[in-house]
Amino acid sequence: MNVRPLTLPLMTALALTLAACSKTGEPPASTTATAAPAAATAPMSGSLYDTAATGKGFTVGAMMSAQPVYVLFEPQCPHCGRLWEASKELQSKVKFVWIPVAFNQGKSLAQAATLLSATNPLETMNEHEKSLLGGTGGISASSSIPPDLEAGIKANTQLLTTLGQDSVPFLVAKNRRTGEIVSHSGAMDTAALAQLLGVE
Repeated sequence: MNVRPLTLPLMTALALTLAACSKTGEPPASTTATAAPAAATAPMSGSLYDTAATGKGFTVGAMMSAQPVYVLFEPQCPHCGRLWEASKELQSKVKFVWIPVAFNQGKSLAQAATLLSATNPLETMNEHEKSLLGGTGGISASSSIPPDLEAGIKANTQLLTTLGQDSVPFLVAKNRRTGEIVSHSGAMDTAALAQLLGVE
């Protein structure tokens, strides 16, 4: 059977779009969802965007932007690392709030706490993702975690469930052109991310 030339790249792009890490190790049920702007996002009170804003995270990018992009991620998830890399080209235009969750209470929890408490989160996250994607497991982190940080990370992990998700990365934003609340589960490239956010 002959495979047309465009079919293989299309399949590769689709595989990258579906790339996500889940609590159970299963692929996510849905890769992209778009929510209505106001109270239409049952069963949560308020909007998906307002709910995501309750997470405890660190901010990078265009600090003066009025509409942050919320990204829930797991420190040991390589797909989250790929989304981080894709977002770097947009950081001059977009304020990203990275909200760590921990699917396990060992390395992930310690790394999440280190990222949240970093004096320079941009530099620390760059170092972490470079190490993770390079196959060396990410930054080293102390297993001694302050109780408030541990509670915040556990609340973030519960937030993922509240948002109706069990896989990361999970992104919630307002499209800059339309004002529509958009969400996406899984990694994507810079062009797709820019399009989703309305900043291309």
